[in-house]
Amino acid sequence: MADKPLVLHIFTHDLRLSDNPSLFHASKTGNVWPIFIDDHADDPYPAGDPSRWWLYQSLTDLHARLDGGLSVFSGQFADVVLDLISRFPIEGVFWNHRYDAYHRHQAEIVTEQLRQKGVAVRSFNGALLWEPWSVRKDDGTPYKIFTPFYRKGCLKGPVQPRLVDAQPGKLNTVNCADWDPGVPLDQSGILPSGTWHEKFHPIGQVSEAAAQMQLQRFCDDGISNYKKGRDYPSQRHVSMLSPYLRHGNISPSQVYDVVNRLPADQNTDHFCSELGWREFSYYLLYHFRDLPCANLQTKFDRFPWSKDDTALRAWQKGQTGIPIVDAGMRQLWQTGYMHNRLRMIVGSFLVKNLGHHWTEGEKWFRHCLVDHDLASNSASWQWVAGCGTDAAPYFRIFNPVTQGQRFDPTGEYTRKYVPELAHLPDDFLFNPWDAPALVLQCAEVSLGSNYPRPLVDLKQSRERALENFKRLSQ
Repeated sequence: MADKPLVLHIFTHDLRLSDNPSLFHASKTGNVWPIFIDDHADDPYPAGDPSRWWLYQSLTDLHARLDGGLSVFSGQFADVVLDLISRFPIEGVFWNHRYDAYHRHQAEIVTEQLRQKGVAVRSFNGALLWEPWSVRKDDGTPYKIFTPFYRKGCLKGPVQPRLVDAQPGKLNTVNCADWDPGVPLDQSGILPSGTWHEKFHPIGQVSEAAAQMQLQRFCDDGISNYKKGRDYPSQRHVSMLSPYLRHGNISPSQVYDVVNRLPADQNTDHFCSELGWREFSYYLLYHFRDLPCANLQTKFDRFPWSKDDTALRAWQKGQTGIPIVDAGMRQLWQTGYMHNRLRMIVGSFLVKNLGHHWTEGEKWFRHCLVDHDLASNSASWQWVAGCGTDAAPYFRIFNPVTQGQRFDPTGEYTRKYVPELAHLPDDFLFNPWDAPALVLQCAEVSLGSNYPRPLVDLKQSRERALENFKRLSQ
């Protein structure tokens, strides 16, 4: 071991030991000093407390699995790496790619500086099935529509999805506590202050092992009716893998590999296509650097967005007077998670019924989601607003009443998060403003008192949105 060079492995969104290409190759090269750099303060799109809580739990698990050998530093990626190189005999630096503009720029700075110093630099794909630059249309330009991207560019393209890497044997890690231990994890500031994060534990345990167990549970049960059941928030036909994928407790290659060993049917195919949507989101983030902040269809820059802060706050807190919307927003606030069907419903309501810019929704989701993912969050908001490359058409406006009736037919989900309406009959659960006075009285519902009246008239706000969107195409 003494003859092996000292190399850095920098953990990013790959908080696992298995199927970690950078860690695998670093271990084959030399004695590995594993570190994590917390650059939250400099990130232009910083994650909120729920995501930071998950990050802290993941690092705690990783630190234990590395026998206390994980060093944590705070600061910009490039500054920290270059400082360590200047002080220690490090001969190689390894990390897995990130795809947003800020972190790509930081990686470019490090790569250029270290190569000038003669330090080996190697980076790998540890977060995707296909690298964004490896999938192109026949004319060499990037895809803008999901279906041809996934079906032709990915599944039928010349590049195969990344396979699961072999587990490294014994990791030759170096405990550099005597040199520079970094910041003790419990003093790093990663774990949010306050108590908000304490209610997130029911989402699931946070570790690499827990991610594998969640995948197995989903394959044993949830995937059997995934194509249909995934739209019903009271059912358990979603994978709940999103926070594990976001933080790299498990890789998409590991998920893809396990699912593709199951008997092929419409459920496995549909689940893999959802992994494809995740790939497409990262693809867009890579090829369109302003995805998190700017309309990809620039005509939407002319849209007369609302500035009504009172309405925005009511939406954030689940006090819109639209039951299914309020249920989704309260689930988000109370648990750090929201079912995907609800994400579409509440997003459509914010942008098209309330007329707020989609970036307000992107920021709130980023603040609240335990599974916040910059690529998926930004691409999804552009989709629901109609301004992305492969977006929902402007005239597609979700009707929250019919959405609730269709996807929460027993009212179980809505009653759980909007208990004020628990005693309303199903016929009026999603539209209490239509209920006769006697029905409201018997259900102990007083609109405007113990439950708000609707912020907007759904029909009128829909018509107003259609007219405003239509003008953009003229």
